[in-house]
This record gives sequence, structure tokens and C-alpha cells, in this order.
Amino acid sequence: MSLARHGSGPNAVLRAFASQVHPVFMLPPLAASAFGAVLTREGVDGLAFVHLSVVFCALYTAHVKDGYVDFYVRAEDDDHPLTERGCRSALALSTLGFAVGTAVIGLAVDLVAVVLCLPGWLVGYLHAPQLDTHPVTATLGYPVGIGFALLGGHYVQVRSLSVTVVAFAAVFVVILAGIKVVDDATDYAYDRSIGKRTVAVVLGRTRARQVAYGLMLVGLAGVVGFALVGVFPPSSVGAVVAFGAVAWVARRAGDDDRLATMLLVRGSYLFLAVLVVAVWFRPLVGFR
Repeated sequence: MSLARHGSGPNAVLRAFASQVHPVFMLPPLAASAFGAVLTREGVDGLAFVHLSVVFCALYTAHVKDGYVDFYVRAEDDDHPLTERGCRSALALSTLGFAVGTAVIGLAVDLVAVVLCLPGWLVGYLHAPQLDTHPVTATLGYPVGIGFALLGGHYVQVRSLSVTVVAFAAVFVVILAGIKVVDDATDYAYDRSIGKRTVAVVLGRTRARQVAYGLMLVGLAGVVGFALVGVFPPSSVGAVVAFGAVAWVARRAGDDDRLATMLLVRGSYLFLAVLVVAVWFRPLVGFR
């Protein structure tokens, strides 16, 4: 039985498996893991790369399971590159990769590190069809996974969690929850037709948009507040300015939720990049 629906042979199978790698949505969790590691402000060891592979496998699991449910269970998508057997095989491989990487981390670090890894796979596997039908879990699944990626990336380096790293994770979760609300609104009509209760379906697109930007504002205000009390370096406020500018442009996109999502996701890359510079180089530390 074939693993790929289009074409035959090893190349077709590889293309089908590779199609489940979605860089736009994979980059933030991977970057969060790396950011957690560099928060130590010391050289990172090989465990940082093991943790990155664990996060990647969890994300790959999420994408394969989501695609399988949307095409084979809900008949929501028009096409899918993998057969049902191909989906099961991809899930088995990604889960095996996750298990091996997590076991290595557990042996090299401790049980706490394993506990910080597990939510990523659980959220990814259960996202569809369990978690994505309720407004809270549909919104928070991806952001919470990123939060744990950051915490885990840090913990495997120093075997502890500081107030600073927990605060960064909390800020990421809140801001990304706002972006997820906007992203879910892009499928408003279809989600409403099948009874999928996202925030946009429950509150309506206008109120959902208000909630989304309200969450982003709270997250940005948190960065400023943590900078003022010395939890974050002062230069981290630069990330607020950078992301705030992108969010303002996205808000001006009006009803175009797809364009707003594209801008906000890329704005999150910029937000993280500025935070990395702020944490690693601390350009304004003398002004505190």
C-alpha cells in the first residue's frame, strides 16, 4: 500500500512527508527553544540541539494529525499528499523521534526536563479533533506549546527555571494567543458551518478581533512592566516598539484576517529577534 497519494517511488514518499513541514508555524516554537537556551547568556551545549529536535518532532506530529483529521475525518481539505497509511507512518516516525530525543534529555538532565517536553507532543497530537473545537483550547494550544518550548530549552541548559524565563514564556503565550485568535478568524465561515467553536465563532469576528489585539496589548505591557522592575533588560522594550508597529499595520488591514495573520506571525519573528539582541548584548544595561 502506498504512503503517498500523488506519484510513486521513494521521491514521491519523501515529498509527501516533507509537505508536512510548515516553516511559518514551525519557526516560532523552534526559535523559542533556542531563545530559552540563550537566556543563560552562556555557551549552549549539544542538548540544545536535542531539544530543538524534540520540539520539531512534536510540531511535525501536530501537522500530520491535523492534516489527517481535516482530510480523512472532517473532509475539510480538498487534498492531502499522504495516504491514511502514510499519515500513520509519519505519526509513528515523529513520535519515535520525540520519544528518543526526550529519553536522551531525561538521561542527560532529569525528570523535570522530560515533563517540560511532554506538553508539546500532547498538545500537538490532541489538537485535532479534541482541542481545536473549544475556544479556549483552540486558542491556547499553540501558544502554550511555544511557552513550554522556551521553558524546556532553558531548563536543559541550567537545570532550573528563573523568574525571567517564566516571565518571558508568559509574555509569549499571551501575545501568541492574540495572534492565534486572528488566525482562527480566517476560517470563520467554515468553522461556523461545522460547529467548530473558535473565539471568532463564539464572539463574532469584530469582538474576536478586539480580544486578539487586547491580548497582544497585555503581553506588550507585560514586557514594559518586567523591564521596569528589572526582570527583563531595559532594551527589551525595543521589542515592544517593533511588534507594536507591525500590530498597528495588521490592525489597519481591517477585515482581511489572512493578511493580518501573515503580518503578525512575521512580527512575532521580529519581536523574538529584538529580544534575543536585548538579552544577549544588553545594550542599555548601563542605563538601568
